[in-house]
Parts: sequence; structure tokens; C-alpha cells
Amino acid sequence: MGSRASTLLREEEIEEIKKETGFSHSQITRLYSRFTSLDKGENGTLSREDFQRIPELAINPLGDRIINAFFPEGEDQVNFRGFMRTLAHFRPIEDNEKNKNATASEPLNSRTNKLLFAFRLYDLDRDDKISRDELLQVLRMMVGVNISDEQLGSIADRTIQEADTNGDNSISFNEFIKVLEKVDVEQKMSIRFLH
Repeated sequence: MGSRASTLLREEEIEEIKKETGFSHSQITRLYSRFTSLDKGENGTLSREDFQRIPELAINPLGDRIINAFFPEGEDQVNFRGFMRTLAHFRPIEDNEKNKNATASEPLNSRTNKLLFAFRLYDLDRDDKISRDELLQVLRMMVGVNISDEQLGSIADRTIQEADTNGDNSISFNEFIKVLEKVDVEQKMSIRFLH
């Protein structure tokens, strides 16, 4: 990622990002402006520290987990395209996207990809399952000291007991999907981006 970012996006880059993420031209240029304002090193990438300056993430109990989702494993910088790919998970699903042709790859903002994104917030060690300890860690992040460890343990045990259909004392992605089948993930994991 060594090349310095130009101050403006090229039209072909915008078109590629549109195809990949589903964002409109104006949304991409607006988000690029936000990206460059966060890029304190002015090198065309964002670091974790750049994200931590976003007030909404700084106060979110899962802020660090959300920030980590922007970075591929082993990376400590994210470029604009990677930034847009992650944000695309939060793009609302439009009515005309629901019945897209089945041969095209699934959009980043599909129900399955939104659920996979959420699943990865819990799967701290990236072993494709959520253990009791991982569930406890995330619950602790969300509720802080407002609930005793015993109560949290009880919630974690009950959650795993209800979700774990194969008896391995953890939650797989398929079990996670099943638990959330009646939840309106499309609505709950959407941010209205200005057009």
C-alpha cells in the first residue's frame, strides 16, 4: 500500500467501488471526504488511532471490536477501498436488491454478510465459533460492571444452551443464523447514508 493517495478519487475507482459496494457516486465522494478528514497521517490510509478519534466509536462499548473489523488480519492500516467494503455491510438493502440474479456474488450488505460481520464481532479468536469465554467477553464489554460475573455466566450459558444444536458448547455461524432468523437484521444493521 506504499503509494501516496491522490487528493481526488479517479472516476474509474469510483465506478469500481460503486460496483463492489452498491454505494452511489455522491455517497462515495462524501465518504471519501470523511475518510480524508480522518486520515491524520495524510498517507491515504487510516490507522486504529484514526478510528478512535470518532466520538461515536470512542463511546461505543464494542467500539474496539468494530474498529478491528476494518482491518484485515495482521494489518494495521486500511485504505479507502477497504474502508468502503466494511461500511457496505451497513448499507440498507434496497427493494430492487432483494431479488438480484442468483449468479452474481452476494452483496456485502446482504443478510448473510451482515450476520457474518456481527458473528465476527463475537468470534474474538477467529476460529469460526463463539465460545462461552468469547460470549462472556463481549457481554462484559456491553454491560460493563452493571451485572455480576455470576449473572453474566448464567446469560452466556443459557445463550449457548439455546443456540448450540450440535452439542460442542459453542455457537457456529449456522447456529448464529438460526438464532437470529426472526430478527430484522437488515434494519438493525443499517445506517442511512446520505444520497
